[in-house]
Amino acid sequence: MIYKHHRQKLLKSIALFLVGIFLQFLFYIPTPVLSQNSNNCSSITVPLTPEEQTYARAAWQYFVKNYQPATGFTNSTGGYPSGTLWDMGNYLMALNAARWLNLTDQADFDARLNKFLTTLSSLKLFEDALPNKVYNAATGQMVDYGNNPIERGIGWSALDVGRILAAFDVIRSCHPQYNDWLKGIVTKWQVGRSLKDEQLFGATVLSDNKTLLVQEGRLGYEEYGARGYQLWGFSAPKAIAFEPFKLVEINGVQIPVDTRDFQTTNANNYVVSESYILDGIEFGLQGELADFAARVLDVQKRRYDTTGQLTAVTEDNIDQAPYFLYNTVYANGKNWATITDANQSYPQFRSISTKAAFGWRYLFPDNSYAQKIFDAVKDLRSPDDGGYYAGIYEESKQPNKALTGNTNGLILEILYYKARGNRPLIASGSVSVSTGKPSENATPSNQANSTVTAPTPTPTDTSKITEVAVAPIPPVGSPQASSNLKLERSLSLIEKRYAEAAWRYFQANYHSKSGLIDDRSDFKGATLWGLGDYLAALHAARSLDIINPKEFEGRTRHLLAALTKLPLFAGELPSRSYDTRTLQSIDYGGNPIPEGNGWSALDLGRMLAALYNLKTCHPEYTAAVDKIVLDWSYLRVVREGILSSATVSKEEDGRYFTRVNPETRLGYEEYAARAFQLWGFNVERSAVGGEYQTASVEGVKVPIQRHRIDTNSKVNQYTVSNPFLLYALEFGLDPQMRSLFEPIFQAQAERYRRTGTLTASATTLIDRKPYTVHSTITGQGDGWVALGDDGQPVLKGRLVSTAVAFAYHALLPENKYSQELLQATTDLYNPSAGFYEGFYETTGKRAVGFTSGTNSMILQSLLYKVINRQPLIRPTTTMKSPWWVAVNKGNSGRGLPNNAIQQTKLISDGSGSYWGSTSENTSLVSGTKVTE
Repeated sequence: MIYKHHRQKLLKSIALFLVGIFLQFLFYIPTPVLSQNSNNCSSITVPLTPEEQTYARAAWQYFVKNYQPATGFTNSTGGYPSGTLWDMGNYLMALNAARWLNLTDQADFDARLNKFLTTLSSLKLFEDALPNKVYNAATGQMVDYGNNPIERGIGWSALDVGRILAAFDVIRSCHPQYNDWLKGIVTKWQVGRSLKDEQLFGATVLSDNKTLLVQEGRLGYEEYGARGYQLWGFSAPKAIAFEPFKLVEINGVQIPVDTRDFQTTNANNYVVSESYILDGIEFGLQGELADFAARVLDVQKRRYDTTGQLTAVTEDNIDQAPYFLYNTVYANGKNWATITDANQSYPQFRSISTKAAFGWRYLFPDNSYAQKIFDAVKDLRSPDDGGYYAGIYEESKQPNKALTGNTNGLILEILYYKARGNRPLIASGSVSVSTGKPSENATPSNQANSTVTAPTPTPTDTSKITEVAVAPIPPVGSPQASSNLKLERSLSLIEKRYAEAAWRYFQANYHSKSGLIDDRSDFKGATLWGLGDYLAALHAARSLDIINPKEFEGRTRHLLAALTKLPLFAGELPSRSYDTRTLQSIDYGGNPIPEGNGWSALDLGRMLAALYNLKTCHPEYTAAVDKIVLDWSYLRVVREGILSSATVSKEEDGRYFTRVNPETRLGYEEYAARAFQLWGFNVERSAVGGEYQTASVEGVKVPIQRHRIDTNSKVNQYTVSNPFLLYALEFGLDPQMRSLFEPIFQAQAERYRRTGTLTASATTLIDRKPYTVHSTITGQGDGWVALGDDGQPVLKGRLVSTAVAFAYHALLPENKYSQELLQATTDLYNPSAGFYEGFYETTGKRAVGFTSGTNSMILQSLLYKVINRQPLIRPTTTMKSPWWVAVNKGNSGRGLPNNAIQQTKLISDGSGSYWGSTSENTSLVSGTKVTE
């Protein structure tokens, strides 16, 4: 009885506790907080010059003078107590910038933000769902655009919601004490009502007082607004996509234009500067979006070149009726239109925008035209310290004396962006993950394992591309857990965030029709190496519980089906690269090559390793995997114990010839050979072992190439970390590989000790020519040189690789240098697109670009940590699968192994676990020759 009484009391207490938690959530009452500095946000790496400090102080004075103490809001325009959610977002961005630029102290910052959030939390919402389009800044009342009180409100703007959500993210990242408060506000709002059909929808009130939902956003602002939603977990994939758009030639430049114009949708499809500037400073321009932004700036320069009229157009308030205009590059079928929201034309009031000039100047600091327009407005300040004027009228040459929070807030954001070393404001950046027609200046999809220099791509009519729909293979039975993979612990919360960020790449670059993943985010192409990265990432994401069994099964079945559909080069092996939409063979520039362009033994090795691990850890896929690899012919890829690759060359007489040569890429050859050994191939002469030449780098003997007499190939001899790290993660460090791995790491650590320069040498992509950079330990006889695929030096091109940093820390967690590397790179991710490639050694700027290779290695590194640092490749439990049955039969005509015996096995000894060759003839790495 006593026990039962205590049990009832306990249950009652628990019930009361849960009710209290529920009521606290339901009636969220924020309490004032004092923010704590975030080191990342307070890191001013490029301090403002005295002149820039003057600009910043002038812009901040606008908010000082237009502050409303009763609400904590600021006026949208000078002296006019009205404001939209967009204006509120501007103010939050300005307030954050002012704090880190030391324009205000912590006490003032906290007082302002606490008052602002208190009022915002208590605002009356339109239909109790979302903030009204506009409020009286002095009273917090719902008003119309004339600032007249209106009880019902006039609707909401989804774009404005996206703007303030982006600002909320900056505040919670830079001032984490406010996170719960902001989460409470967002939770109170019914954000889902502004999402429909995977797009953004605003609300407006009709004349009969009914509410109408209207799709909001056109190319530029639509993507920007949707990214704000994404930061808080709200997805609008159609809004993120660039489509529908077309290219319109203006002043000789092909400008991307939304096809939904005023005539067909009653909404303007204007092209202006501000959306691209906001994306650049907040999320980081990348890929097609970076290309679009560059075009929008260039066309304004072309207009200046043609007419002599300085041009910097965007939307702005003006100091006379009609008070607000869109100065555009293009709108509703007209070039250089200046219009109202109702598409009424006012060309006489076109102006040079102050905020646009500031934005282009700091987004493109080396652009002479951006500097020219900046010089025209940099001193356009109100004489009474009221802030910056909105611009200069083109026709009258007089100042547009409108003073706005938009102009001055954006100037502060831009200057803070500059002070951060041109790092985007959102903690981990965000870039376009949009899909659409690629620009005519496509970028080559060179991979780390490519042996052919990418040709200059030729323009293609992408409007004619029809995506191939691939049906997944039939279900293979109940999805099983990773049977041979035991997690020693779960991911920490921070590690899980990294894993989720890395997996975002494979969500953002997934082709739902073909089942393939792009090797890099700015190019619709894949190599077999990249698809192997994807399969390895799939396995890691499932093992780490980042994706559920259903998603793993769906994606795996789709990928395996796509692999069976890839056209084989000469009917033997997969070609070097494919269009991920059409499955056509392409060259590294994206140009179709129906007959293919050879094969890469290295790429094949990457895929074989991933397929082997799939059927080992998920045996239900064994039959499907073996069917794929049994369709391939290995007669020419494995020859006399050496891996060989095929290339296609054009002779002077116009004929094409296939040439098959041994692979000699240091690290990559050894990795691929170990993968072939898993399947029983005798590739002893390509496997790690024997004699290697070395060069002295930082006093360390670093391997530069295998000493061999079976080939005289000198193709791209350089030493980077990537292949050795992948080998170590998947196969472990056997004694032979350890003797190569350790000096490679030691040389990088010694360079850091000597110079203070963080070094994580790797092959990575960049977003401009030469598109792929090898940040070598040694290359072409020189130490620490950055090389392109053509072997030419890339000045100031060295990168600190994010993937390399994660992998070294996974493999050497107690090493102080690996800890330094990880600390420097963990925030280099974009919550929508994955981890960036890294950052430049000389400037500290992040390298804009995303690849499957980087994000796959990060996922694999995190998995390696939680399985007690065991090799990721697990041994098979059966030798009776279709592959081994076919090998046993012999005489296949396909070059299968001679014996149904693996040429490598998992070994455990005092140094750890690793895969080693079964051959007794495999020698240790020895007899190295030193090249000074």
